[in-house]
Amino acid sequence: MSETAARPGRPQGLDDGTVEALGKLSEALETAERARGHLYAFHQLTGRAHNMLAEAVEMLRAAGHDGEADVIRGDLLGRDVLPGRWTYQIVEEYDDGYRRTFLEVEELIRMRLAGGRRHIYEEEMKERFRSP
Repeated sequence: MSETAARPGRPQGLDDGTVEALGKLSEALETAERARGHLYAFHQLTGRAHNMLAEAVEMLRAAGHDGEADVIRGDLLGRDVLPGRWTYQIVEEYDDGYRRTFLEVEELIRMRLAGGRRHIYEEEMKERFRSP
């Protein structure tokens, strides 16, 4: 049986305030993970826009508008989204810095206070609201 399926009750000695604080920490991690998803969406959408620009350049050239195609090619296509960075580099920096630290700290606190158990607050809420 998996750890999720075979969950005992609240770890001994864990008070309500600690369970609530761990629940808030878990919620913060979930929110940061959602933010990471938006960062990936930003990365993918920016890449898609880049590919569309490349198509627009080809279409403008085919329609005889080399000057306008040159403006897009020279000023926008391949441009850094932030100085020295493309979106994949922003994602990597986020993952290697903030996200990695967030995950490590969240796990450290769970290990110290709850023996590594996750979602104790939610587990207790599930039991309180379980349908008969």
